[in-house]
Amino acid sequence: MVHVNIFDTTLRDGEQSPGVNLNQLEKLEIARQLEKFGVDIMEAGFPASSQGDFEAVRAIARSIKNSSVTGLARATKSDIDIAWDALKDAAEPRLHVFLATSPIHMKYKLFKTPEEVIQTSVDMVAYAKQRFPHIEWSAEDASRSDLDFLVKIITKVIDAGATVINLPDTVGYATPAEYGYMFRYIRENVPNIHKASLSCHCHDDLGMAVANTLAAIENGVTQVEGTINGIGERAGNASLEEVAVALNIRKDKYPYTTNLVLKEIKRTSDLVSRFTGMIVPGNKAVVGKNAFAHESGIHQDGVLKNTLTYEIITPEMVGIQSNDLVLGKHSGRHAFKDKIENMGFTLSAEKLQEAFTAFKQLTDRKKEVTDEDLFTILTDIQTAVADIKKYELVAFQVHYGSANLPTATVALNTPEGVRVETARTGSGSVEALMNTLEALIKEEIHLTDYKLNSVGQGRDALAEVHVKMTVDGTQVSGRGSAQDVLEASAKAFLNTVNRVLFNTKAVAQAQAELAQA
Repeated sequence: MVHVNIFDTTLRDGEQSPGVNLNQLEKLEIARQLEKFGVDIMEAGFPASSQGDFEAVRAIARSIKNSSVTGLARATKSDIDIAWDALKDAAEPRLHVFLATSPIHMKYKLFKTPEEVIQTSVDMVAYAKQRFPHIEWSAEDASRSDLDFLVKIITKVIDAGATVINLPDTVGYATPAEYGYMFRYIRENVPNIHKASLSCHCHDDLGMAVANTLAAIENGVTQVEGTINGIGERAGNASLEEVAVALNIRKDKYPYTTNLVLKEIKRTSDLVSRFTGMIVPGNKAVVGKNAFAHESGIHQDGVLKNTLTYEIITPEMVGIQSNDLVLGKHSGRHAFKDKIENMGFTLSAEKLQEAFTAFKQLTDRKKEVTDEDLFTILTDIQTAVADIKKYELVAFQVHYGSANLPTATVALNTPEGVRVETARTGSGSVEALMNTLEALIKEEIHLTDYKLNSVGQGRDALAEVHVKMTVDGTQVSGRGSAQDVLEASAKAFLNTVNRVLFNTKAVAQAQAELAQA
């Protein structure tokens, strides 16, 4: 059986989803989970794009040992130099360098002739080869490129030192037949193709990313690129969990192996969804809430008689447990610690105490604490913004009635340690609360999006709020959870502002380190 390497780009292409803004702690947490999931390569970011991205890539490169960490670079020496500085401490550093090859991109974006594109690609691959043991070269918009031109440029970049050739369907334009044929043509016409691996990277603009990925595998690709939950620019990327399960379920059609641990799919999906604020639709394949639900009486009857009648994937295969009611108000610290370790969390003694306290507070108000509740508590604590002066909620009160103007009163501690308090009105309770918080915060704030969803089911379910804002011109997102919708909203608002303060401090520290170096 042919082995297929899995290249995850959730932290790079996935983070380019509109409105997604991950801090370094969240990126590290996702990277560690991707390592557990078994991805062979993870693209940690685009180091030259910002100081924050550089720091996140460097931190991931230093932390991850069982997956190869890579970073994206344009075909310029400065990008390659910055990528090396970020990745040089990785267990297996590699570079992903790209340049567009389609006529429309070369003419209207690059303003380069085909010959210039070839020369630039060859020069930059050769330059990168002086440092990086593994170099992936991508032909941006390959699916709309001339095939004979691709043959020519691929031959030359392999000679220059490229070890992986990636031919992406950058705008999601190709059909499975067209995309598969492109790889077959390259394999049959590039004389030195045996010296490099072929990789595919598909976007979902026409809903064919996973189908195109499978077509590429059928035609000789040995590396698959994609993201968790299919997130990414525009309509997103190929969903890695869908590709992985398809290869497993249809071994008769796809005799290929991967290193992925399928039982880690659900946790990986939940983690990415929570940190990005991109909620997984109920009808999403493999990980959606309805993937294993049966409404039709005929379906229910069949499943009760034999699950194979309507379930080709078992919940346990992807890490969904049938019974997640585990802890209650009488559960002790030992049982709590054992449970969270089984859920894949490793906490310091200090954070374990913090989590246990939050759990006990929840059991005072909620009869049944589910895995989803614990997951929310633990991810909040694991990635809490710490060691900075920040805004802290002291108290709030909201007055609302059908015949009254909604009014919110809020007390905060500022980053300077000063307690401030004021009241504002709004057309609704949430707006009144947001207006009051905005009045107390010195940064210039514009709320651009607000999402509310429940964690689990029932009238006592936790509320989870995701907001997107611009804070002093910086677009950022944040989240908050509580049993009360208004408290969750206030937490999300302050979490978002504090993330900007945290990022500002992290960048300042990084610049100081570089200056000393």
